[in-house]
Amino acid sequence: MSQNILTSSGIVAIPLLIFSILSLALIAERCYFWIRVWRKQDALVSKLFKLLSSDWYSAIQLLKKNIDLPIARVFLEALELEDPTVEEFQIALETAARAELPNLRRFNTVFDTIVAVSPLLGLLGTVLGLITSFASLKLGDVSSSDTIGVTGGISEALGSTVLGLVVAIFTLLFANTFRSFYRRQVSLISEYGGRLELLFRKARQKTNGKVKEPVI
Repeated sequence: MSQNILTSSGIVAIPLLIFSILSLALIAERCYFWIRVWRKQDALVSKLFKLLSSDWYSAIQLLKKNIDLPIARVFLEALELEDPTVEEFQIALETAARAELPNLRRFNTVFDTIVAVSPLLGLLGTVLGLITSFASLKLGDVSSSDTIGVTGGISEALGSTVLGLVVAIFTLLFANTFRSFYRRQVSLISEYGGRLELLFRKARQKTNGKVKEPVI
């Protein structure tokens, strides 16, 4: 059935097919990214805060081993500062978090483009198919009309509409899922960043305003 839709969709089937392949490839990349984050992040954060209560050096080494995770890169920006003030530590966390946002939102613009353009391409195919059908009709002499041209044009009109909607709906479902992951991750980075900042403040208070830097 899918092959029939592709073959009957006319010229717009080519860009829609390209969109579908591109969408599948980007969805696979984003799925791999988010699965890796959710599988490793909770265990990393749990172990990290246990280490930070006693051994900042080991905590930094743990983050370096997990540098592929966004939250590890954010925390390292602040923890590797040399004797920072509370304000400097906070600014480093916030700046690093903002720097990670494009990576978390990666391909959102491409997904939005596919979702918006695919139905329009389907509509274009519908119009082209109807033009073909009307061109094959001979008003006042239905018997001599090009029956194959009429049915082919209608088939092209319907097939392109279906194909455009399928590509758009499929992409939209995953794009919205990735947006929910993004919002959740931003919230977690903010929460964990607040906990890290609190630990840093307590560490400075215990050492009279100075945190001993590990020798790396």
